[in-house]
Amino acid sequence: MMEEEELEFVEELEAVLQLTPEVQLAIEQVFPSQDPLDRADFNAVEYINTLFPTEQSLANIDEVVNKIRLKIRRLDDNIRTVVRGQTNVGQDGRHVKEITRDIKQLDHAKRHLTTSITTLNHLHMLAGGVDSLEAMTRRRQYGEVANLLQGVVNVLEHFHKYMGIPQIRQLSERVKAAQTELGQQILADFEEAFPSQGTKRPGGPSNVLRDACLVANVLDPRIKQEIIKKFIKQHLSEYLVLFQENQDVAWLDKIDRRYAWIKRQLVDYEEKYGRMFPHEWYMTERIAVEFCHVTRVELAKIMRTRAKEIEVKLLLFAIQRTTNFEGLLAKRFSGCTLTDGALKKVEVPPPCTNPFLEDEPSSEMEELPMDKGDLDQPKKPKVPENPFHGIISKCFEPHLYVYIESQDKNLGELIDRFVADFKAMGLPKANTDEGGAVLPSCADLFVYYKKCMVQCSQLSTGEPMIALTTIFQKYLREYAWKILSGNLPKTTSTSGGLTISSLLKEKEGSEVAKFTLEELCLICSILSTAEYCLATTQQLEEKLKEKVDASLIERINLTGEMDTFSTVISNSIQLLVQDLDAACDPALTAMSKMQWQNVEHVGDQSPYVTSVILHIKQNVPIIRDNLASTRKYFTQFCIKFANSFMPKFINHLFKCKPISMVGAEQLLLDTHSLKMVLLDLPSIGSQVVRKAPASYTKIVVKGMTRAEMILKVVMAPHEPLVVFVDNLIKLLTDCNTETFQKILDMKGLKRSEQSSMLELFRQRLPTPPSASEGPGSTSLTAPTPEQESSRIRKLEKLIKKRL
Repeated sequence: MMEEEELEFVEELEAVLQLTPEVQLAIEQVFPSQDPLDRADFNAVEYINTLFPTEQSLANIDEVVNKIRLKIRRLDDNIRTVVRGQTNVGQDGRHVKEITRDIKQLDHAKRHLTTSITTLNHLHMLAGGVDSLEAMTRRRQYGEVANLLQGVVNVLEHFHKYMGIPQIRQLSERVKAAQTELGQQILADFEEAFPSQGTKRPGGPSNVLRDACLVANVLDPRIKQEIIKKFIKQHLSEYLVLFQENQDVAWLDKIDRRYAWIKRQLVDYEEKYGRMFPHEWYMTERIAVEFCHVTRVELAKIMRTRAKEIEVKLLLFAIQRTTNFEGLLAKRFSGCTLTDGALKKVEVPPPCTNPFLEDEPSSEMEELPMDKGDLDQPKKPKVPENPFHGIISKCFEPHLYVYIESQDKNLGELIDRFVADFKAMGLPKANTDEGGAVLPSCADLFVYYKKCMVQCSQLSTGEPMIALTTIFQKYLREYAWKILSGNLPKTTSTSGGLTISSLLKEKEGSEVAKFTLEELCLICSILSTAEYCLATTQQLEEKLKEKVDASLIERINLTGEMDTFSTVISNSIQLLVQDLDAACDPALTAMSKMQWQNVEHVGDQSPYVTSVILHIKQNVPIIRDNLASTRKYFTQFCIKFANSFMPKFINHLFKCKPISMVGAEQLLLDTHSLKMVLLDLPSIGSQVVRKAPASYTKIVVKGMTRAEMILKVVMAPHEPLVVFVDNLIKLLTDCNTETFQKILDMKGLKRSEQSSMLELFRQRLPTPPSASEGPGSTSLTAPTPEQESSRIRKLEKLIKKRL
């Protein structure tokens, strides 16, 4: 039974001592050993066989057993020592805690003792300081008081939590009483030195007052403010007497004297009192700022009284001198006192990026040179942000209506002068730099606008800017009407047209355009000017919106004025188109009156084509050269002319009836010639050949191809009818009954023949082109009859030969 229990114990012990390979590896690395007993795979049987390999070796078994028992005892001793060590550590921890508790008590005692000693020292310092403070105050020893008072106040802060102690509270009350007495005493000393009333002249600076200012820095801030207020008031008392409302020097024409006076006073202050007041009081700046506030009030008062005497030149003179003085203040001072207590900060407008403000305003509205596009060039404002902006000049804002009315009058006179100058100058001369150039008057107008913006924006960014914008709008419209639209050449009745005989004789150069060369140059010049005004007006609107108050931005809108200039541009282009169109009309009329059924052979282009090309070559290069700076509008001219000429050419084409086969071939050749001329229209007569814009080319190809298709339909045989009608619908997708009727008239068919064809056309018209295509359907460019095919091939060869 005992043996079984021992075996179970051994098995349980082995199960407990069975370690994982990772743990066993770690143990071997920490405690390396060569002893077989320490191996993880220890086998007792093998170990015993190793000790007793033979029967003879059993003789020393007792010795081996004794060694093993000794090793067991040593192992037990080691385990016992480790266990006892752990027990001692726990006991030592308790001892440490007991010792630490005693040390903490000593630390607290030491800290309380130190605090008590420090507090007693502070109390001694406070009591002695209060006694010294009271004594020095009576003797006016402000230099010593300034240093002592700050120390006493700092020490007193340590006793805030002890105010319940009567002695401490008494000392605190004595300190407050000393501060109050110091404040009253210092104010009395300043009142005596700088009396606010009476005839006694102010005394000079003294060391006593300088030290008193140092004491005031430690006292209630109201003492410092009172000293500053009284000193500045006394310093400016002379100013209020010299520039009373009833004095002659108080009016705007002598405003310079106000600013000269304060400059002298500031210099005098620096010399006499500069060292008396602490630097951080900024007394010089405070004097200047208070002067500005007083001046603004006084000027506003006198201008209300004498409002009827204010003239625009006088107002602008006062504004200029005032803004110059404000700029001088910005250079000399930082503006840090503008945020102090009673001194309200003047609203400063945001930094301006308006290029109209690049020049400083002058007393008169003189004009400055400005090149085209000057308003488009963004420029940094030369004047940095000025914290003193408007500190005086805001008083002029209620009287800006005088300035606005003056600008209204001046701009009206300026427009009248532009009209007179234009009449005196006459039409621009051809072949000179004047042709197509922007009229100089528009630059002068925007220079004037620029000057107005400089002056008005420096005064106000509120309602006066809106009023000025309204004036700008008024005279932009007047300029567009009186200078631009009013000087466009008037269209007259068509001059004598070309006769058929003159065309047949090909008297090239015998016809002239409706407008003279000078008139064409004038139209181009007005167009360029309107384009410049349009772009500059857009810039003007943007700059006005940048400058005006954010709440008023929505009220600035120059879209109507920009539309006016766009209308001038459209009218100018239309005039150029009408002129060239009218010049081509006689030639087209002559074309429609020719007897095309009597043409016997196909030759070079007809005389009417030569006439059209001649007029195009006369007009287009002039227009292109004069619109070189506004290329997009020249392209518009080309597109509008093509859209006007091609429908008119097709209408005259329908009037050519009847047409023989040869006549149709000649017309097709003429049509192709005109098509090539129109495609080359943008660069015709130019040494530099430019590719025409794709949009223009597409329009010309579409319009002239329709004319060619009409002629090809005319050339095609009308039998069989179904094939003819279906191919016509295929080639002329926009064909209607009226157009079909005109084509039949051109072919010279009788009314009796046309009725059946018209009926068939109406029946076939809704049918999609794909449905009409059949085995018998052929292209009109290659008709089924052999004769027709050969004629068109010859015509195509002739066209290619000419090209």
